[in-house]
Amino acid sequence: MKLIEQHFHGAFGVNFNTCVENDLFMLADKMQENGICGFFPTLVTDSVENIKRQIAVIKSAAKTAKSILGIHLEGIFLNPEKKGIHDEKLFLKPTIENFQLIEDDFIKIVTLAPELCEAGFIDYLKSKGIKVQAGHCMSGDLSGVDGVTHLFNAMSPVNHRGQSTALSALINDDIYTEIIADGVHLSDEILRLIFKCKPLDKIILVSDCLPCTESGIKEFEFAGETIYFDGKRATSKSGTIAGSTTLLPDMFKYLLSKGIISENQVPQLVENVYRYHNIKQVG
Repeated sequence: MKLIEQHFHGAFGVNFNTCVENDLFMLADKMQENGICGFFPTLVTDSVENIKRQIAVIKSAAKTAKSILGIHLEGIFLNPEKKGIHDEKLFLKPTIENFQLIEDDFIKIVTLAPELCEAGFIDYLKSKGIKVQAGHCMSGDLSGVDGVTHLFNAMSPVNHRGQSTALSALINDDIYTEIIADGVHLSDEILRLIFKCKPLDKIILVSDCLPCTESGIKEFEFAGETIYFDGKRATSKSGTIAGSTTLLPDMFKYLLSKGIISENQVPQLVENVYRYHNIKQVG
């Protein structure tokens, strides 16, 4: 099976929040060259107008670039306490009414803060065939969600005297968990803990990579901030990590080089995202 990337914001100079169709065609070709034959462009928090515009651009490009499998909406329904790089001024309450402002059948994944959701909102999303993921949140109650977005990052950490998002994700064998294995977002020790605690078939590797990835760009605008890339980390002026700068294949190589996974575990990790989205084959 070829790799599928379900969470990244761009690469090769392309930013999904601002790109045009030709950018997506170029990116799709570059991703294929790097062994990634299917991907879900991920949109960060933006105005409703801009999100709708980019959904239309990506959806139109997908008619030609068949490797574009759907949109991952990471922004607007998050908890300000765990906003990360997102612009909290543009957050909306997670309600059916607010989702309908940008609703489209090409949205396949929504990251949200469960603790802020209106009753019935998660069920509404799931009735549309959308994968619901807890992320940028504080809740330890993950009932109803399908997965967790970039485990340990932008969520309440493990607490030995109470619930937390990270703890609930670790001990719930039914929930899929995204992990970013770039040597920056998670320490090697935490990566080993995840692979000890979680069933292998519930771990999804994602890059969460940024437009500067594989581009030579050192400074750029993203999510309303100026982001600075020093060759290893991409951060805002305040030092907040904005995302990864490592493509998905290199994350597999990193885990193998550290002895965190073995070669015979790679096929299962590749297959997980196919099963999660009920995809038969890409590439």
